[in-house]
Amino acid sequence: MEIVNIIILFIVTSQAQMGEAGKPTGVWMEEVTTPYYAFVDAGYDVVVVSPEGGQMPVDPRSLEGGAVTQSVKRYQADEAAQKVFTDTHKLSEWKEVVNAVFLPGGHGPMFDLANNQDVAMVVVQHYALGKPVAAVCHGPAGLLTATDDYGNWIFADKEVTGFSNAEEAAVGLTDEMPFLLEDKLVELGGKYVRVENFQPNIVVDGNLITGQNPASAEGAAQAVIKKLEDPNQG
Repeated sequence: MEIVNIIILFIVTSQAQMGEAGKPTGVWMEEVTTPYYAFVDAGYDVVVVSPEGGQMPVDPRSLEGGAVTQSVKRYQADEAAQKVFTDTHKLSEWKEVVNAVFLPGGHGPMFDLANNQDVAMVVVQHYALGKPVAAVCHGPAGLLTATDDYGNWIFADKEVTGFSNAEEAAVGLTDEMPFLLEDKLVELGGKYVRVENFQPNIVVDGNLITGQNPASAEGAAQAVIKKLEDPNQG
């Protein structure tokens, strides 16, 4: 009997700078490595796509001090994993249906995933098929253009979270952002759920799974795993 592997599609940013300001950005490394190893250790395959393909940009701040978590250290010693993220597939060329979609954050997604129609197509397709769609921190920016045939946001009236206005202010980047993620999620009709700054917060509403900040990356990944193991939970 053929064994079909479970595949998780990571959609990561290609944006290496914060708009015209030119400050370096990209993914927040912990939000990539922690879910990646949660899925790999569960026996899943992870495929990574990005708008431009190729090298995934990394926010240099996520490789400093306390941001260097155990999963980041594991990645830094894992040449096979590094190859996966330095040679990402081009999003527009990805046509396969997978078991779940996962969007890590970092400030990069605010500038490219937030207005990318290829992201929208993947998210809408998988969500319509009943597949888990998960996003962490600024990753929910990639959900914003996911609309139905009438232009309505498909996640309206769903409980959702993402990097809060207060957290953006705390890291001093409010003025660098093209918009505030919390405000946009509310504007589109999402039922935004927040906790105190930088505390874990995972919100599960059906097949939509969101995490508020880097501390929520592990919980969001585990919520995806639970959903795949038991689609009726959550």
